[in-house]
Amino acid sequence: MEKELIVKKNQLVEKLGVHFEHSEQLAPVAARILAFIILTGKVGATFEDLVSNLCASKSTISTHLNHLQDTHKISYFTKMGDRKKYFTVNADTLMQSIDEMIGKWELEKELHEEMTAYKLEINSLESTPRELKFDLTYHENYINYLNLAMASMLGLKSKVAAMKS
Repeated sequence: MEKELIVKKNQLVEKLGVHFEHSEQLAPVAARILAFIILTGKVGATFEDLVSNLCASKSTISTHLNHLQDTHKISYFTKMGDRKKYFTVNADTLMQSIDEMIGKWELEKELHEEMTAYKLEINSLESTPRELKFDLTYHENYINYLNLAMASMLGLKSKVAAMKS
């Protein structure tokens, strides 16, 4: 069972790594490091874990770890009596990402609300023939989706904030 989980983790590291290469514009090894750290969780990944599991040289891992720390994507903690650094995802970066996502959705929502208001005005004109009236279903559904997505992300944000404190 444990072997199967290791295989699954390695497959996910690769998939998530490819995703981060594109979405975060990270170098391939940096993307795999971030993915591995995310999938390792709160216990943290050590430098040695990264070298052995990602099959990369120490200098390559070191270079990319420094970059990920410089960009505040990861941070580390130490344990008393242990000289190792344990790397985890930086909660502040996650919070910032959530805020950016919500901000983008707010702007989209406002745009769709403005379009809806404009189209409602057109529809309300007596001179607008029935066949030229706008169907507002798409905008209504999209605004509803954005409201649900933002509420979900705000819930996640408060959970992340609670974990930080």
